[in-house]
Amino acid sequence: MHKVCFVISLFCAVALRAEEVCTRPPIGSAVEDPASVRSADGKLHLDLFFRTFVDRYRQTRYCYVTQDRVQAPTLRVKPGDEVVLTLTNELPHAGEPVHSHGGVCTTGSMSASSTNLHFHGLDLPPSCHQDETLRTLVQPNDPPFEYRFKIPLSQPPGLYWYHPHPHGFTEPQVLGGASGALIVEGIEQVKPQVAGLPERVLVLRDQNPSGAKDDDENTEQGKDLSINFVQVQFPVYRPAVIRVRPNERQFWRVLNASADTYFDLQVRFGAIIQDIRDPQEIELIAMDGSAVGGDSKRSHVLLGPGARAEFIVTTPPERVWGQLVALNYERGPEGEANPYRVLANISAAASVAGIASMPAASRQPAGFQGLSDLKPARQRRLYFSEQRKDPKTIEYFITEEGVEPKMFDMNFKHPDITVAHGSVEDWIVENRAEESHVFHIHQLHFQVMARDGKDGVEPMIRDTVDLPYWDGKGPYPSVKLRMDFRNPEIVGTFVYHCHILEHEDGGMMGSIRVK
Repeated sequence: MHKVCFVISLFCAVALRAEEVCTRPPIGSAVEDPASVRSADGKLHLDLFFRTFVDRYRQTRYCYVTQDRVQAPTLRVKPGDEVVLTLTNELPHAGEPVHSHGGVCTTGSMSASSTNLHFHGLDLPPSCHQDETLRTLVQPNDPPFEYRFKIPLSQPPGLYWYHPHPHGFTEPQVLGGASGALIVEGIEQVKPQVAGLPERVLVLRDQNPSGAKDDDENTEQGKDLSINFVQVQFPVYRPAVIRVRPNERQFWRVLNASADTYFDLQVRFGAIIQDIRDPQEIELIAMDGSAVGGDSKRSHVLLGPGARAEFIVTTPPERVWGQLVALNYERGPEGEANPYRVLANISAAASVAGIASMPAASRQPAGFQGLSDLKPARQRRLYFSEQRKDPKTIEYFITEEGVEPKMFDMNFKHPDITVAHGSVEDWIVENRAEESHVFHIHQLHFQVMARDGKDGVEPMIRDTVDLPYWDGKGPYPSVKLRMDFRNPEIVGTFVYHCHILEHEDGGMMGSIRVK
């Protein structure tokens, strides 16, 4: 009897511990900003523990937690800061090894319990203990793995993020919530209109609907969503709540940390909650950590998986309802559903407590300097494509024109593309699949020079870009990207891929060596 009670008590204690470190706020609750960890005296030192938990909906959660049980903290750094981050993998051993994973960084076999970290958007060296994802695996029971790097002095201030990148298992870990924001401070010096404004950090995530298996095809409702972990779940879709002061200009920093979902974001007002139709103007400040040149006011902003948008929005007056919504995004006959959904009701009241504000600006901003005036050394053509093997199996490819399509192999002997350091290239990327894709490359940014063969230089540099689906007839959707390989920090081997992580895990990735 006492032994049974002891076992039950032990089980409950373990379950409680897991519950505490992978908590989720109640559905419909107020959105709170993630806790921040800031650098001090030029250094940020943090220990992160990677854990998992299966909740009452049978959803597998993953979480980064600190020693103080802070989950998914926002890392705030300045250019020149040193970051020392130790990652301890506390996942249970799961599944058979998929393939060997030898290399100079770590050794071992890839399995569902393997993990690592990618610092998305930072211009870091693709070398051991910095931002290397090809030859770095942290296994359960390994000693803490140390990441140590400096934020480049040239890193544009803005919103970045960190997430796991073990090829073949990235999607389930990100779906489970393994992600966090990383902010390089100083954007008020580049865009002084944000100086002194109240600041919010909003992290959007997705997960499979309750009861669905990881390998199930998603149904027409799409994936469930969350905003700062406040879940918006099928079938009720009860929104979260963003509490604001009325008629206040605020600076919102929004990260699409979902594995597979697009967010076409819009802020709407209405006299009554049943009739919220009036789209509000937002002032786009930055995309993917890069300040936008000139005036960029719009009624909505599209974020593919991995993308970020920072913008100024004015909150609704008292007694006027507001909502942050995700508009329907059509992803093609082979793509997942991405329907219209309300993420949060915006509730304005003078009694709402104030939130932290941005610093003051102290210097004149520099003008936007893009890549459009640089002369490319050459032009390449790449394309996304797919091949359905059976009703439930699709192979995914990203291929340079003239090369046989193949799924990505972690044990490649030669990189798919070799580029001379110091060069600039134009890449035309086409989508030859009947579903949308998102192009992303590690270690650097690019500038969109044209879409679908029509010149249209975007006033920003980016690290992700969406490609709409091909309709099965006519020309393929395409983007022309000016790729910047001049930074000496990026010499080495890294990857480019579709940032829809189901596709990346499924083989839609390539390797590149800058030398």
